[in-house]
Parts: sequence; structure tokens; C-alpha cells
Amino acid sequence: MAKMTMVEAINQALREEMERDDTVLVLGEDVGKAGGVFRVTDGLQARFGEERVIDTPLAESAIVGVAFGLAVAGMKPIAEIQFMGFLYPAYDQILCHISRIRTRSRGRFTCPMVIRMPYGGGIHAPEHHSESTEAVLAHTPGIKVLIPSTPQDAKGLLLSAIRDPDPVIFLEPKRIYRAIRGEVPEGEYTVPIGKARVVQEGEDVTVICWGAMVREVLNAAELLDGQGVSLEIIDLRTISPMDSEAIIASVRKTGRAVVVHEAPRTCGLGAEIVAQINEKALLSLEAPVERVTGFDTVVPLPRSEHFYLPTPERIIQGIERVLKF
Repeated sequence: MAKMTMVEAINQALREEMERDDTVLVLGEDVGKAGGVFRVTDGLQARFGEERVIDTPLAESAIVGVAFGLAVAGMKPIAEIQFMGFLYPAYDQILCHISRIRTRSRGRFTCPMVIRMPYGGGIHAPEHHSESTEAVLAHTPGIKVLIPSTPQDAKGLLLSAIRDPDPVIFLEPKRIYRAIRGEVPEGEYTVPIGKARVVQEGEDVTVICWGAMVREVLNAAELLDGQGVSLEIIDLRTISPMDSEAIIASVRKTGRAVVVHEAPRTCGLGAEIVAQINEKALLSLEAPVERVTGFDTVVPLPRSEHFYLPTPERIIQGIERVLKF
């Protein structure tokens, strides 16, 4: 298997699926000639032409609205939003139309489309370029929300997303676009939507995470290994639908849990995970569930960004609190 970055794995998935299915097309700002701001779509317009890799105006509502129309008409559009912070003008299309068309039409219409976007902090970007508002999307019925943490999952999850009959939002943690390399199987393979991955088995504490935070948790686990602390690490991969069974099974096994995400703390996805653990595994808990998160503020500008994002040190502090309870 070839070793790839996440950017290379996503590019390969797009290219292979466009070759396999001529109803698949890509549209967004600078996705064609420039190959995207992170070069994720590099080379696709030269290969498939301007009718299937479409450079659009800077109008997120129009990009997603046009993709919705194409999907209902039988195409499989993949719309790119340049940064998650630019999504909000298009949220009206997602909430009012894309997520509801199956229900509204009593099943006569489906909406097989993907909205891709880089999200999260850690690259010293300006304002609106480091958002992590996945909880808003997970709160929207009718859409699926996927977040890969490895190049292998990035390719397999994206292929599953493109082939899904319903709308999928595919969040790409840009902090690890090129920061990690991993083995990616050649040819066609898919990763099932709605199934978490046990990154590491352990006995003492369950740590639940996704996206770029998986790497930070693994770094914390490495630091704790010499202290005899055994972590079980769960990478959700899909936050909607969420693999509650994997979370609950692990918490029942370890008796302690920590949730790690870089989004703001209040009403973040961690709160829902804590609620599910309390509902389904309360009697297995030996300590309150701990959350290690971002703060209830706008992501700081580059000079202060490192104070905001969860680090291995902060994660270890959360783990120690549940162990010492």
C-alpha cells in the first residue's frame, strides 16, 4: 500500500470515483484551475474538464443551492466550501432544503450530494478560517456528518459519502492535511458510515475523540504509557449518525471516560456524548465524565491559538482527574 497524506488520499478518492461514475462532479471556489486552496482537487479539471470540475463565484449559498438542484435531478455533486467559517450563508440551503427533501417529497426525491470543507484550527489562519462548529451540523436531522482522522479513512469514508443516497457533510481536519502520512489501500474500498474505530485498546480510561484530536490523544497516550496508564481510544469517524454502541461498550469496560474536541465547550458534541453515557452506562462509571475542549470564544488569532486548542498536556490533566476521583 502506498503511503499518502490526507490531501493525496482525498484527491485519489475524487479522481477514482469521477472515473467510475460520470454523474459525479465537483464545484466550488477555485477548485478547478487552482486545484483548491489546499490543492485537494489539484489536476481534476485538467483530467475531467470544466463541465465536471466547475470554478464558481464566491457565493456559498449558490454553490450549495446549485449542488442541491443537481442532486435532485440525478447527478452526484461534490460541493467544496473553502473553509468551514464560510459555510453559514449556505446553512439555509442545508437546513431548509437539502436535509428535508426526502421527507418533504414523501421519499419521491433523494439528495445524493456531498459538501466537503476543511475545518478546525492549528494552522495559524485569520478569522473565520478555524471554525469547528460540527455540533450545529450534527443537530440538523436529515444529513450525515463524517470526519476522518487518517488518510486511509479519508479515502474510504469519502467514497462511502459519494455513494450514499442522502446528503453527507464531509469535514476535513486541515491541521493534519499534510502533517501525517498513512498507508492507503490501492483501488476501491469503503469505510462504513456510522461505525467508530477503536484506535487503541485499553483498560483504565476511554477517550472519545475525532478529527485532528485523535493525533493529540495518541500523543497523550504515549506520554502516559510510561506511567502505566492504559487508554482505550475511540475515533468516532461519524458524528451523525453516532456509534453509541461503541462508546457505551468501551465505557462499561473501563469505567471512566474523557471526551476531547476542539469546538467550544458549551453545547459541543461532548455534551451529547456525556448525556448518552449517563443514560446507558451510569452504573458502570467510577468517576464523572471529563471534557477537554476549546473555550466558549471565537478561535484566537495565530499568536494565541495554542492557548485555545486541546494539547496532550491538557488531555493528560483530564485523564488524571478521572483517575484520581
